Amino acid sequence: MVELINRDLVALDATLGQDKEAVIRALAASVDAAGRAVNREQIVTDALAREATSATGLPGGIAIPHCRTTGVAHPTLAFARLQPSVDFGAKDGAADLVFLITAPDGGGEAHLQILTKLARSLVKPEFTASLRAAGSADEVVERINEALGESPAPAAAPAAAPAAAPAAAPATASAQRLVAVTACPTGIAHTYMAAEALEAAAARAGVELAVETQGSAGSKPLAPATIAAADAVIFAVDVGVRDRARFAGKPVVSSGVKRPIDDADAMIAEALRYAADPGAPRVEGTASADSSAGSSANESWGGRIRRVLMTGVSYMIPFVAAGGLLIALGFLLAGYEIALPGVDASAIATDSSLFNLPDASALGFDHALFGSDLMAYLGVLLFVLGGAAFGFLVPALAGYIAYAIADRPGIAPGFVMGAIAGTTGSGFIGGIVGGVIAGVIAHWIAGWGVPAWMRGLMPVLVIPLVTTLVAGFVMIIVLGKPLKALTDALTNGLNSLSGGSAILLGVILGLMMAFDMGGPLNKTAYAFATVGLQSAATATDAPQLKIMAAVMLAGMVPPLALALATVVRPKLFSVPERENGKAGWALGASFITEGAIPFAAADPLRVIPAIMLGSAVTGGLSEAFGVQLRAPHGGIFVLFAVDGILGFFIALIAGVLVATVAVVALKSLGRSSDEAVVPATV
Repeated sequence: MVELINRDLVALDATLGQDKEAVIRALAASVDAAGRAVNREQIVTDALAREATSATGLPGGIAIPHCRTTGVAHPTLAFARLQPSVDFGAKDGAADLVFLITAPDGGGEAHLQILTKLARSLVKPEFTASLRAAGSADEVVERINEALGESPAPAAAPAAAPAAAPAAAPATASAQRLVAVTACPTGIAHTYMAAEALEAAAARAGVELAVETQGSAGSKPLAPATIAAADAVIFAVDVGVRDRARFAGKPVVSSGVKRPIDDADAMIAEALRYAADPGAPRVEGTASADSSAGSSANESWGGRIRRVLMTGVSYMIPFVAAGGLLIALGFLLAGYEIALPGVDASAIATDSSLFNLPDASALGFDHALFGSDLMAYLGVLLFVLGGAAFGFLVPALAGYIAYAIADRPGIAPGFVMGAIAGTTGSGFIGGIVGGVIAGVIAHWIAGWGVPAWMRGLMPVLVIPLVTTLVAGFVMIIVLGKPLKALTDALTNGLNSLSGGSAILLGVILGLMMAFDMGGPLNKTAYAFATVGLQSAATATDAPQLKIMAAVMLAGMVPPLALALATVVRPKLFSVPERENGKAGWALGASFITEGAIPFAAADPLRVIPAIMLGSAVTGGLSEAFGVQLRAPHGGIFVLFAVDGILGFFIALIAGVLVATVAVVALKSLGRSSDEAVVPATV
């Protein structure tokens, strides 16, 4: 194995330039002089490009410029102890210890492992002190190799080292404790994949990590003692963190839920770095205003808007799924007559019982399953329950949008604004707007300075009351009619869709479903379909039912196509991908698009365009065949809620075949037929 660093890659008490570009050029020159460079200028270019994304200066006079580059063939570490120090963008000043890490392009695992190990060592004062005190290049190499585990501890001075070293390692390891929260809008796949990636990265780094997965199956909250003992917290979420106040004051690394799937080692390294940085971003709620501001500044406006909307969608989905499936089951048991004008399903459900069954034929339920009065009654009951669940769809959307902005004080006003959206006829658009208004007002009021005796009343009385009054006035008096007009225009536009325009819509929805496989575009298309389903689930024919079918079918294509591709051309896929392909059959059949993520993460430029093509074909064909769906989820397991089953399967099979052919063709380009592909490990 080629050594990571040697004495030729070390410069002590050197003057390498006045700025970081000059230092990077000088270190790249040392890599070249040591015979480790393939292209010195490429190293400089790639290292400076990395610097442009974010500063690599760390607290304590340290900098770690780094890059993946074609300028080296093997991972290489060059070190300089500068005199004078040079600014690399750290908050506490210039750096006198500089590490240039260069990893070969495509050698991401080695690159991240080096970063992680360095970060662990750099938080130890004794390590940086030993580098500043080193009297020779050989001593620097020895200290760095010990820290990175590249060589055993030196045999010299056996009397001092044996007893001290074993005792120190556990103490340091036990001091490095992290906690993490992972959550995605549906809580089906991303949540647990992100948790697994973080746990694996923590194990590689030798760090204690406890993860709380806030997924669809619920979550087991981290113990307060575990949180208290943690040095930093990682939030890998696309929605709001439940009970975020538990982590108040902790240094925080924030990202979307997909980042740890691709970049878990770097997140662990970043969290360790933040743990030793007094100026690092922190979870809101500390006495330090600067820390809170730093945490807010850590999240971009785009990321904040996305998180707020995805939080609302996340909490809305259970109401959609429960309500939609119950309504579909009601149709299955009692027939579509229960939705006809003049039929009071609520009255039938409450006036009747298992001991006093209604006469299905007298009520006109000619299509009740088996013509049974019992089935008709159960169908009506399920229909009423589903309608009640659907009634919370917009209030839940608005309530949890407000919650994502203002935490718990925003929930009640947000729910009220969602109900007002129903009263004014502004639908889900009104729910989104109302939730944002309620959240912003509640957040603003929460920042008021009030006497100590009044603080306990603020979250339970003052904030909900004042927010509801102000936001309600704005929603009813100012925005009610304009939002209703916008909603009516959207509804009329959907109702007018036919022929080519409907097919084009299906194609666009298919592209959105496959592009990020559970990300913002996917969830936007899904929310568009499910919210439309609320108003059309009881109809016998509506464009919203066709949209729901197109969205679900398009979302089934990616995992099914990749599963098929691993069977058709297994040599194009690694062994782990073939195993993922086996699971892809069940995931795709169940409408869990996230089953395609491992394939896309390993080879995005080939996989994503291929599955987008297949999903677009399926979405367009679904609209062309007029397939309708009354259930918001379930895949092939809700065929009873499908109108046009033949078109359903034709559209699905066609899209799967197109995506399979496309992915096989793209992955075969430039490779022999017998060549196996082994993607880089994530």
